[in-house]
Amino acid sequence: MSHESSAPAVAAPQSAPAEVLRQARRIVVKVGSSLVTNEGRGLDEAAIGQWSAQLSALVQDGREVIMVSSGAIAEGMKRLGWTVRPKEINELQAAAAVGQMGLVQMYETKLRELGLGSAQVLLTHADLADRERYLNARSTLLTLLEHRVVPVINENDTVVNDEIKFGDNDTLGALVANLVEADVLVILTDQKGLYTADPRKDPAARFVHVARAGDPQLEEMAGGAGSRVGTGGMITKILAAKRAAGSGASTVIAWGREPNALLRLVAGEPIGTCLVADTPKQQARKQWMADHLQLRGSVSVDEGAVAKIVQEGKSLLPIGMTGVDGDFARGDVIAVRDPQGAEVARGLANYAAGEARLLCRKASADFERLLGYAAEPEMIHRDNLVLTRG
Repeated sequence: MSHESSAPAVAAPQSAPAEVLRQARRIVVKVGSSLVTNEGRGLDEAAIGQWSAQLSALVQDGREVIMVSSGAIAEGMKRLGWTVRPKEINELQAAAAVGQMGLVQMYETKLRELGLGSAQVLLTHADLADRERYLNARSTLLTLLEHRVVPVINENDTVVNDEIKFGDNDTLGALVANLVEADVLVILTDQKGLYTADPRKDPAARFVHVARAGDPQLEEMAGGAGSRVGTGGMITKILAAKRAAGSGASTVIAWGREPNALLRLVAGEPIGTCLVADTPKQQARKQWMADHLQLRGSVSVDEGAVAKIVQEGKSLLPIGMTGVDGDFARGDVIAVRDPQGAEVARGLANYAAGEARLLCRKASADFERLLGYAAEPEMIHRDNLVLTRG
């Protein structure tokens, strides 16, 4: 592939990626198996300690960070004395169950030494495909971040099967970035970033510093898996960046052993390959909700609630609701209508229609008595609300 035909279109000036990273408040970091386990030789305590120190520095700087870490199966293989990655799903699940113990313990120890709390979160595709489980996972992660706890996420390999598994943690990292509306996804790998061709085979290969996430030429350039330990290759990282861009998150692919890579990235240093999202985060999310044609229902609100939503940018509280129409579930996109029936906004419902009817005109203190449990105080949180009338 020649330079002329292979070089992707640069989506933005060189200064734009630096600005995106400097301003990033919520960051998802994904690190691959070969890095975490030192090419399968066992958990790399020094490397995990260095990443943890960088995560701690980011939190101290007022940023929110989530770590998506591979390595459970590779560590389990080492503990079980297996030298070849098994193909049977039950053996992979057994390796994951053994390795996950050491992996999480290592992160917990290193982060605790730095004064940070940590939490293990195991996810499956089914968790993110189901509306209610998706919102529950999102609420859990955001609550952890509010308490300055670093979630360490992995696929729940002990229960997944071929039909529902993510297949690689690059995809999982992108889905987590979508889930929490991250500003940036950083994929730390055993390569410096993306080249126009495989530099091991083509001496004319050029390094790609900046490109547009989703550029079809990127997929043409990406090769297969390069590591015997993990399951992903550069193609999975390209596709992950494309997926993350759907919610407005840009992606950086960088060498995981680059000294202080995370801190240098947020300082604006051009490390690795930056794949810039075309659409800003808030615009992407609001466009998705505004374009949601299959509304499952609506809630009617009083003029006070309209003013709070439209003029002050507040969440919709049930106490301002006067009626509920339709049969929607938690997580569905619903309309918010003023006393005249005109739509003023739409967003993701925190309660199903039957529950919402019970909550009309009620304060949050009454929720547990009415529903038997207390969840979010809002019917629609302002982060999940988009105005359709100014």
